[in-house]
Amino acid sequence: MIYIEGLHKKFGKNIVLSGLDLTIEKSGVFAILGPNGSGKTTLIKSVLGMVIPDKGSISVMGNTIKKNWKYRKEIDYLPQIANFPGNLKVKELIRMIKDLRQSPSNEERLIALFKLEPFLDKKLSTLSGGTKQKVNIVLAFMFDSPLLILDEPTTGLDPASIISLKKLISEQKAMNKTVLITSHIMQFVAEVSDVIVYLLEGDIYFKGTIEELKTKTNQTDLEHAIAAIATAPTHA
Repeated sequence: MIYIEGLHKKFGKNIVLSGLDLTIEKSGVFAILGPNGSGKTTLIKSVLGMVIPDKGSISVMGNTIKKNWKYRKEIDYLPQIANFPGNLKVKELIRMIKDLRQSPSNEERLIALFKLEPFLDKKLSTLSGGTKQKVNIVLAFMFDSPLLILDEPTTGLDPASIISLKKLISEQKAMNKTVLITSHIMQFVAEVSDVIVYLLEGDIYFKGTIEELKTKTNQTDLEHAIAAIATAPTHA
């Protein structure tokens, strides 16, 4: 699904990725974790073609992404911060994205799931942060793509909406899709993830299941295991 080899990226003198290798061969939910500045967002944006690495190679679904944009049609992406035109109504934004993608969509079910019907005729500039995030989730999940990338998907969500989001992620997993998630909410990560990929200083320091991470760090929960590996990292 995703093969990354020798990925290097720096911004000015700041080294963000330093020879990172990562293979994600199967379906499931993969949590990309690490402290601020560890390279999570740069890694995700490199996979999406939004950041051009200095060195290294990336292939997605068998396609080398360099000078190739068509592979992105098989990816749905929820950015951490989505800046849409504030003068657009919610229904206009959904229709615009549908027109751009030209793919079958299931937005009606998602709109109902997140109770967005009262907001469809409202402009995006008038919405709360949580409601905007629900709209972003609809946009990310309304197409049937094999790969989903969700950057901090719980931001601003109320508990009921987080439950709905977890349901959607579980459905994607049941359909043998691959989901990449970044999140600072360890309880959420523990409930939805199959594999933890932990980044530190631009490289992968651990890749494995939550149980393997807890065993490795001699901890009983994910939050303490992440804290332990952050303070005493050892390559997987």
